Amino acid sequence: MVTGVLPLALEDATKIIQVFLLTGKEYVCLMTLHDSVPTTKLLSIMEEFVGEIYQKPPLRAAVKREVRKRRVYYIKDIEIDDRLVLFRVGCQAGTYIRKLVSDIGEVLGVGAHMRELRRTRAGPFTGETIHNLYDVLEMSQAESQEKKEEITRKVIQPMESAFLYVQKIFIRDSAVNAICHGADLAIPGILKLTDGIKVKSTVALFTLKGELVALARALMTSDDIMNKEKGLAAKTVRVVMPVDTYPRMWKAKSIHCSQSLPQEQVQGAT
Repeated sequence: MVTGVLPLALEDATKIIQVFLLTGKEYVCLMTLHDSVPTTKLLSIMEEFVGEIYQKPPLRAAVKREVRKRRVYYIKDIEIDDRLVLFRVGCQAGTYIRKLVSDIGEVLGVGAHMRELRRTRAGPFTGETIHNLYDVLEMSQAESQEKKEEITRKVIQPMESAFLYVQKIFIRDSAVNAICHGADLAIPGILKLTDGIKVKSTVALFTLKGELVALARALMTSDDIMNKEKGLAAKTVRVVMPVDTYPRMWKAKSIHCSQSLPQEQVQGAT
C-alpha cells in the first residue's frame, strides 16, 4: 500500500540519479495503533520525533542494518480517528517511515504499524507535477508528431529540474570544456554560487545559461570561495555534459585563468 512520487531518469540523466538520494522527501502516512492512547500523549510523543533521530533500518531493507542518524523536518496535519492516525512527515532522504511508525508505537507502549503510505514529494517533484503510465501511453499513441511533442514536454523534464534544492556553482563559459574533460574547478573559473556550501558536500556545476555540466565535491565552503582569489574549489566527480559542447580553452588538469575574478562579482553572488 505504498504509492506516490517516483522520479525516473532516462539516458544521460541516469548519471545524476544520485542527486535524488540527497534531497528531502515528504510522505502522508496512515498509522494504526495497536491500542488506544490519549490524544495529548500521542501528539507529545510524535513531536519528540521531530529533529535528529537514530534509526535502524527494518529487516526488509536495501541497506545495511546499522543504526544511523536521520533528520525529521516536521510532522504535521495530524488527524486521529480512534487507533488510526493520519499525518504528514517531511524527512531526510533515507528515513524509513515504517520504522518511524514502529518506534512511535514502541515509545507509546502500545505498538503501531504503517497501514498506508504515499510519497508526496521527492526533492523538487511533487504530487501536483507527476504523471502516470496512462500519460506515457497517450504520448506513445499520439496521432500527430506535434501532439506527441506537446505531451512529451510535459511528461519528461530536463535533468536540470532535479537540482532545485542542490547547491550550485555557476562557471565561466571558457571553463566548461575543461570540466567536461574531468578537470577540477579552480576559483578563477567561478562566477557565482549558492550559499551554504560545505566542504565535501555535493555541488552541481552549471553554465550561466542554466545547463548542467557536472557533479562535484566541494573542497571549500561558500565563504572561502567568495573570499579567496585562487585555489581548487571543487573536485569533479561526474561529468554530464558531452565534451566539446563549448569551445576548448585549456589543456591543463585544473582550471586557471590569467585574470582574477573581480571582488564585486564574488560579493554579488547568490
